[in-house]
Amino acid sequence: MRGILLALAFATSAPSTALAQQYATVAPEAQSSRALSAASYLDRGNGWLKKGEFERAISDYSLAIVFDTGHAGAYSNRGLARARKGDFDGALRDFDKALALNPRLVEALINRGLARCGKGEVASGIVDFTRAIELKPRDADAWINRGVARQRLGDFDAALADYAEAIKLNPRDADAWSNRCGARCARGELDAALGDCEQALKLNPRNATALNNRGAILTEKGDVDAALANLDQAIKLDPRRGYFYTNRAKALLLNGAAGRALSDLDQAIKLDASDAQAWLTRGVIRVNERDYTRALADFDQAIKLAPFLADAWHNRAITLLLLNRFPEAEADFARLRELGGRLRPEAEKLWRELKVQIKQK
Repeated sequence: MRGILLALAFATSAPSTALAQQYATVAPEAQSSRALSAASYLDRGNGWLKKGEFERAISDYSLAIVFDTGHAGAYSNRGLARARKGDFDGALRDFDKALALNPRLVEALINRGLARCGKGEVASGIVDFTRAIELKPRDADAWINRGVARQRLGDFDAALADYAEAIKLNPRDADAWSNRCGARCARGELDAALGDCEQALKLNPRNATALNNRGAILTEKGDVDAALANLDQAIKLDPRRGYFYTNRAKALLLNGAAGRALSDLDQAIKLDASDAQAWLTRGVIRVNERDYTRALADFDQAIKLAPFLADAWHNRAITLLLLNRFPEAEADFARLRELGGRLRPEAEKLWRELKVQIKQK
């Protein structure tokens, strides 16, 4: 069944956004001391954030807010610190407050979009990135992040358009090149994708996403050993990226190491439960193991997260066939065709054989 179900996908990287600027409004004389104190705590919090000391950063941003409750930048930066430590709900509350105080604060919009994507609310994240682009159309990070979100929903054409604009704005941004590589890979444009990866690595040889994507391309080309070397290096550089484990799992599958691949996919989902490709690939392994019920649950989740992902509809249709749930399989095949997908030869053969069996009954 591996030939029917296995489909590769590629990682993306969302760039870190800039911290909100220090408070610049000139306060009245009576409030100058409090404003200076707020600015001082904000500045120290920014220092802690850059060092990865998130709790200390949150503490200082909270003190800045005590001295100036109307400081949108302090709320925004505290939200960023909370998001970095995985507290997306707390981060979203802070970003909402920052934007209530200053609806044009682009940093808060981008970071709220990232937090929403972190919670799996990708469509809402796209809304924030779009608003950020409207306010600051020359901000390459906003274009990249919207491209990442669109790619996660399986909308590769729109993602490619966003990455192209980001590259036009900042051709030295390695993330833009490596992310466009991923989108091109997903569309089967492997040579163009590889060129983008090489450009990203020329700009930044330690770009973990580009290494990951090059590994995915090499997997697609059948050079699994070289692929694993790239993927291992990517994970070593950034072990917190769920996508990297997903792509290594796909290479391991082609090497026949299903057990190791399943372990990588469990880790990928643990790190990022909103990664549709991780659920999709784990479903592949479960089908291969004839665990069709759990495979179906994985494909259901992949479709929920990425409703434009044709491979998820294809794979769920095949699984429904294997469970003798033919009307539901027909509906999934219809949706696959709507998305421009087509049945793979092995799947068509299975479907024909099952139709014959049905008629004989």
